[in-house]
Amino acid sequence: MADDNQTFFVPEIFILTGFPGTEAFQFSLSIPFCLMYIVALFGNSLLLFVILTERSLHEPMYLFLSMLAAADLLLSTTTVPKMLAMFWFRMGEISFAACLTQMFFFHVSLTSESGILLAMAFDRYVAICDPLRYSTVLTKPVIGKIGLVIVTRSSCVFFPYIFLLTRLKFCRTSVLPHTYCQEWAVARLACSDITVNLWYGVAVAIFAFGLDALLITVSYVVILWAIFRLPFKGARFKALRTCGSHVCIMLMFYSSTFLSYFTKQYGQIIPGYVLNLLANSHLFVPPMLNPIIYGVTTKEILKRMINLFFRCCCRIFLQS
Repeated sequence: MADDNQTFFVPEIFILTGFPGTEAFQFSLSIPFCLMYIVALFGNSLLLFVILTERSLHEPMYLFLSMLAAADLLLSTTTVPKMLAMFWFRMGEISFAACLTQMFFFHVSLTSESGILLAMAFDRYVAICDPLRYSTVLTKPVIGKIGLVIVTRSSCVFFPYIFLLTRLKFCRTSVLPHTYCQEWAVARLACSDITVNLWYGVAVAIFAFGLDALLITVSYVVILWAIFRLPFKGARFKALRTCGSHVCIMLMFYSSTFLSYFTKQYGQIIPGYVLNLLANSHLFVPPMLNPIIYGVTTKEILKRMINLFFRCCCRIFLQS
């Protein structure tokens, strides 16, 4: 009977409000976010350019790294420009269709990153545990198929959630106290039963991110076992160095992703602005730090970035 007295509608627009309780400081907050986005945009674009233009870097490890950089660019560009427009120009309105589109590409890029990290762990496993078959197992066609599987899986995993959201009935406010369209926040605005939505979100977290993290952990247990069985200390150090960058990026990605997920699900006792800051950590931290970590720790990439920098400086000097 209660439903008979309510008017259901499909919201034409949602209103993004940013961080509740920080309205007076949102412009100031936007400055570090903008700087982190610029660093992420420049770093990942430079990394992609260096890998794609240097034929000597067309090896499996660097091709997977280029996929990771592309996913980082999509992840941050899907959400951050709209966030900055909201902070700077109070342009918080976003249509229902645009909200679903942002949500879809955000999660496709996020799930793709998880799959790429798993592929990179497999790359290190083959390189260290079965080096004689490395060039025959990870050929360019195989890498292309792995990339296609990652994108297909990411799209198929989240498309049902978009379908579930379109079936919901709304009867309350269309105000979202967040900086981008989060699937759980949109679902909680509905007056329909969202049990299926919530359980599907849990299933995605377990069988996509959780399973990937488990497989990566198992692969690195095997890798470390193989490394410490190497007879020479120099060989062990070299093998550990090649895995160090990936381990740092893996820990950073999954810690920020799971932190964001658990604050969404179980963050009722956390102040709203703190909850939002934690939920936004995976938008900035991995995309900004990934190219820095690989650029600094990978000698081949660092060398080519330095060469590119000097060539650009020489051209500017000669033209002036």
